[in-house]
Amino acid sequence: MSAAAKPHLPLARIIEMNLGFLGLQFSFGLQQGNMGPIYSYLGASEAALPILSLAGPVTGLLVQPIVGAMSDRTNSRWGRRTPYFLVGAVLCFFGLLFMPYSSSLLMAASLLWILDAGNNITMEPYRAYVSDRLNPDQHNAGFLTQSAFTGLAQCLALGTPALLVGLVGMDKDAVDAHNIPYTVHVVFLIGAVLSLSTILWSVLRVPELPMTEQQKAEIAAAPKGAVETLREIWAAIRDMPLPMRKLGVMMLFQWYAMGTYWTYVTYSISRSVYGTADPLSDGFRSAVLTNGTMAAFYNAIAFVAALAMMPMVRRYGPRPMHAAALVAGGLGMLLLPQISDPLWLALPAIGVGIAWGSIMGTPYVMLARCIPANRTGVYMGIFNMMIVIPMLINAATVPLYYNTLMGGDARNILMLAGVLMVCAALAVLRVRDDDFDRVKG
Repeated sequence: MSAAAKPHLPLARIIEMNLGFLGLQFSFGLQQGNMGPIYSYLGASEAALPILSLAGPVTGLLVQPIVGAMSDRTNSRWGRRTPYFLVGAVLCFFGLLFMPYSSSLLMAASLLWILDAGNNITMEPYRAYVSDRLNPDQHNAGFLTQSAFTGLAQCLALGTPALLVGLVGMDKDAVDAHNIPYTVHVVFLIGAVLSLSTILWSVLRVPELPMTEQQKAEIAAAPKGAVETLREIWAAIRDMPLPMRKLGVMMLFQWYAMGTYWTYVTYSISRSVYGTADPLSDGFRSAVLTNGTMAAFYNAIAFVAALAMMPMVRRYGPRPMHAAALVAGGLGMLLLPQISDPLWLALPAIGVGIAWGSIMGTPYVMLARCIPANRTGVYMGIFNMMIVIPMLINAATVPLYYNTLMGGDARNILMLAGVLMVCAALAVLRVRDDDFDRVKG
């Protein structure tokens, strides 16, 4: 179906089609807030955390471009993208369900690989689904709705443990035989249910558009097999539009910084607010809950920011808006390690939330302007490789300098992340509007 023939969807339907992002991002929120502490409860050192968290970057690097290329060439009774949504949702469900029962680092790391494989199988086709389903003039609303759901979902995921303690009355110090708090058990069960149910709701309520006969013929004529899929990925990389190449520099700084922030923010708060670096102490468990509350707050800010950015991006353009958001995030990361009163953590959280609200939507608005429709899936997958490659670099490099250049102190590396966010803002300003015009021309 041509772009002109796509039905214009009301905002309510756009919200429904992106509801699955709520469950998907709830899962990511649980990882951000809990995987580092889970590894620490099971005996991991701080310097080893990036390596133990390799599952996300590696599965993203391998899975997303392959699934993108495959979904571009899929013609099934359920649609082009839907089979991947469902397979990924099931894997995510089981990964979340069993994670709190981890009895060793090996078990936790293995379950994280399953969980991240499921997340990545679902993520990339979901991005392509928005581009497939909506006219170009609605891409802004589609992608920023996904960003808003990211903020809302992660707000709920990160804030629920504190609510379980403060409202329900669960004991934050009640742990199982492997030092994993029972609050973690409950919130991961909630995540497992959400991850599956919200994706099912989306695909049933707003199904994919039927493909045209021309699209079906193109898919039927396309070479099949693993080798051809890899050739298609390589060809897409070779032919990558100039604006997308320039956005890659921004992605390098942006995602190295975000990976560092997620890994070490709890450890920074533990030192600056609670005066401890011992992962088995009461102060550290308090830091985990404080970070959850702060992260819930910054994701609530992200939810509001993403909605507010819809008219602002239309008026001022995605580049300057994203650059301003990244600067706000960088300033927040620089400020956070200086704060010793937990109430004042809300201030840097505002900056991080504004950045996060833009990160999950605005770059895709720019990307959708420059990629060909018949390669939407593979280019969305390659763009997501630009997320995971910086995280792989992060995992490979942080252990080399954490105990030396950073003094083994999470507060120092959090400030480094702030500097890198400002570098990302400068990089996005290098992408010019006439770069997009040349692609269209």
